[in-house]
Amino acid sequence: MTIREARGVVTEPGEEETIAAYLQANPDFFERHQPVLARMRLPHARSASTISLVERQVEVLREKNVELEDRIADFVRVARANDALAERIQRFTRRLLRAGSKIAIVQQIEASLREDFDAFHSTLILAGDTGAGFAGVAERFLRILPADDAQLRGFEGLFTSGKPRCGQVRDTQREFLFGTDSAEIGSVALVPLGDHGSLGLLALGSHDRQRFHPGMSTEFLARMSELIADALAVRS
Repeated sequence: MTIREARGVVTEPGEEETIAAYLQANPDFFERHQPVLARMRLPHARSASTISLVERQVEVLREKNVELEDRIADFVRVARANDALAERIQRFTRRLLRAGSKIAIVQQIEASLREDFDAFHSTLILAGDTGAGFAGVAERFLRILPADDAQLRGFEGLFTSGKPRCGQVRDTQREFLFGTDSAEIGSVALVPLGDHGSLGLLALGSHDRQRFHPGMSTEFLARMSELIADALAVRS
């Protein structure tokens, strides 16, 4: 019969499982046999020495406490980041509410993106009738296109989904959106405006390839899209 030996104690196959099952079924065993508990020694997790079972339990609890503290710290960091972002969205909303015309709305959108969100590379594309009322406005930020413009067809996937998208874009799309600055753009956030992009789109670009990545939450971008669409509709 095959046998195993642990610290000089010979055990039969399955015997350890039986002992473990017994201890689980009798959690007060060591209370009734405290001298046995006092004599038990376990290998130290970080050295060649041994420690008592109680010391080992304390060590495990300390390790769990460190893990919990790290998780709590992560939650706090995320909560603070969300609070800061929510405050920026509120400032963005107030800017739009104070704007008295469509031109003023566009100016406030650009200013907020630059001043509140550090989005120094951004483009607002308005399609079809949405662009009415901007005649004579020559802004690098704003571009007016017919709804059936061929260049917009490159964003059909974005418009079909109706949801913001972050990450990389094709070279032709990047050049279309950011022109002479396109070579500096490392990552992009695309935000469709209106129902499935019926009003156009907002594009945000960053030098940092990780600032707008596919795994990031787009909830606040979606809120921004709704605010812009509603503001433009009210001032039509």
